[in-house]
Amino acid sequence: MVEGQFDGGSMTSDAGVMLLGATDRKLGLLQAAAHCIADPRNPLLITHGAAELLRQRVYGLALGWEDLNDHGALRCDVAMQTAVGVDREVASAPTLCRLEKWADPSTAWRLHEVLVEQFIASFKSAPAELVLDFDATDNPLHGQQEGRFFHGYYDSYCYLPLYVFCGQQLLCAYLRPSRIDGAKHAAPILKLLVSRLRQKWPQVRIVFRGDSGFCRQRIINFCERAGVDYIIGLARNARLQAVTEFMELAMKDAFEQTGLKQREIGEFVYAAQSWARERRVITRLEYGGQGNNPRYVVTNLTGDAQALYDGLYCQRGEAENRIKEAQVGLFATRTSCHHFQGNQLRMLLAALGYVLVERLRALALGGTKLQAAQVDTLRCKLLKLAAVVTRNTRRLRLYLASNWPRADIFAHAMRQLRSP
Repeated sequence: MVEGQFDGGSMTSDAGVMLLGATDRKLGLLQAAAHCIADPRNPLLITHGAAELLRQRVYGLALGWEDLNDHGALRCDVAMQTAVGVDREVASAPTLCRLEKWADPSTAWRLHEVLVEQFIASFKSAPAELVLDFDATDNPLHGQQEGRFFHGYYDSYCYLPLYVFCGQQLLCAYLRPSRIDGAKHAAPILKLLVSRLRQKWPQVRIVFRGDSGFCRQRIINFCERAGVDYIIGLARNARLQAVTEFMELAMKDAFEQTGLKQREIGEFVYAAQSWARERRVITRLEYGGQGNNPRYVVTNLTGDAQALYDGLYCQRGEAENRIKEAQVGLFATRTSCHHFQGNQLRMLLAALGYVLVERLRALALGGTKLQAAQVDTLRCKLLKLAAVVTRNTRRLRLYLASNWPRADIFAHAMRQLRSP
């Protein structure tokens, strides 16, 4: 007979939180974020400071505890307490809930500055080139939140957040109502990012990359004035298709004769009616069993058209994987606060969790089997780790499983995070 009781005493299922705490201390990430939040409480009458609340909430998201109610039990977890930096119970769910009510527009502004400064600090030397990926996505809503509107493309009530990534690093997670153009606010955000990045690295080459939703005259004009390279999708229209019509007919004939999918990449110059001059357009034409499938890209970059399309523009899809990681893996879509700014803070807490996990990969997991693992995999294979915990006045000790398959990776990560 097998019996089970929840009476094991001081144990944890989240011993991997120690990795998150070590990464955070190395970066100073959540301590910096705490300075961005205007805490209205009397400091003489509080037990849990803003930094402690942020650590508890963000570590919980990374560990998979997205619901505030989970912290009713987690507050007694000794591993969580130690990672947060205290030797007592951490905050209750109601206290964490009040954190979200302190948010205002200036909070979001300051937290975005932390994201950008963290990105800059991640480079030991000046980079030669930075490719900024701008992308908008939907954040479904199921209540009566502020800024809630129906979006025809997504066929649901939602927000329309804007994300900016550079490689795997997150620079912006900006929440917007959905009753707007998908490119709204992209130009001023790009201008702010370019200004700050060039303030730090005057010679850096910056490339703006986005889909056809960001092909706006204001963005293109700014790029050309500021010396920013761009490669942006261009929505198909009758004039563009007229340019490629004869090539498409030839590809159709070739497909019908051979049964093989046809693919060609070419280029031409083109000017929309709102453009002051002609610009370079790269076209990728395909014809197969489902018919014609053209794509158009406008760019001011020089070089081989196929290399620019396949080697640069198509890599834009990687940003969509990173958005999925933030939204699904770190619960950025849990925007159920009634107030819009509270939901923006929730999204930024998920963004801070993403930065923490991404830096854990970069700083501690290089050369291991988990160096490219997404957050869900890291959570299952590295962070959700059972341990018996003992604590006295001088030392906390975690008794981990002797035959855990990833013990070597965990030990390697801790060594890397403790190194100067």
